[in-house]
Amino acid sequence: MKGLLLRWLLSGLSLLLVSYLVPGIRVDSFFYALLAAAFLGILNAIVRPLLIILTLPLTVLTLGLFLFVINAFMLMILSAVIKGVHVGGFWPALGGALILSVIGWLTSSFINDRGRIEYRDLRKGSDGKWS
Repeated sequence: MKGLLLRWLLSGLSLLLVSYLVPGIRVDSFFYALLAAAFLGILNAIVRPLLIILTLPLTVLTLGLFLFVINAFMLMILSAVIKGVHVGGFWPALGGALILSVIGWLTSSFINDRGRIEYRDLRKGSDGKWS
């Protein structure tokens, strides 16, 4: 539970960061960022898998790059539903989706389910196996 709350807080902060970095994306307050992060999590859990299945041939053809277009579409849906989040079009949504994907990847790779920060050593040990 602690890990979920920490990831939710970091997702809200990352939405605020994206609003500062990408012209065309605006989040009115931290409350709207937290609300948008929660709704984006629900969208990514329900709608995104359906879109991935429906667009699977296109995703395979583009070697997975079409997933960024799906993420941009999720941001555009988010701005239509949450009134405190404004996305100015497809290109700002695509830029925001790229940044959110990188931040989400970093967050999930360093924070475990219990909400603790982990350090993963990826060097080979003396037995020749990866740690």
